[in-house]
Amino acid sequence: MSVKGTHAMRILRKATFAAPLALLAGCVSIGSEPPEQLFTLTPKASIAAGVSSQGEVGDALAVQVPAVPQSLNVNRIPVTKSDSELAYLADAFWVEKPAQLFRNVVAKTIRSRGGQMVLDGGELAYAARTQLSGQLVAMGYDATSSQVVIVYDAILAMPDGQIKTRRFEHRVDNVEPVATQVGAALNDAANTIAEEVADWVG
Repeated sequence: MSVKGTHAMRILRKATFAAPLALLAGCVSIGSEPPEQLFTLTPKASIAAGVSSQGEVGDALAVQVPAVPQSLNVNRIPVTKSDSELAYLADAFWVEKPAQLFRNVVAKTIRSRGGQMVLDGGELAYAARTQLSGQLVAMGYDATSSQVVIVYDAILAMPDGQIKTRRFEHRVDNVEPVATQVGAALNDAANTIAEEVADWVG
């Protein structure tokens, strides 16, 4: 084979090898840059190391993840710009869905009171005769009033079949539309509501 023929074969082999890589690159999407920081909700109530509880599953209180509107079914912080306009706060991403984070704060706050066994997940939670559920109506930033707002419609189902409901709402004033400020204010609001829910549940 001539030198030109050998050179042509090398080019063909390189092209044959590169073609699948080019097709693969076209099919794989790396996505956008990951956020520089993620936000979470941290319960202010603490549980001492070694504290435990025991009892019948049926006697426990189950704290369920609240239902949410579609605007909260994402890892973003919604911003209300008007009665008909909604956006999401730039550079603000939750580490988990808001409803999950909120449930965790409520459950841990109730558990810290030490009054009863609290279940906050898993199949056993559905066997508890006392169920705390509801809807997380709002958890975001109101640009029209520069406030952070959380609204939680709680439903407490008692062992005797009685149902109790209550709306919990907390606002934090004078919050700038900056991710760190809004995240901190939402954490304060969530803890305030969790304390109120714990008092209500008893």
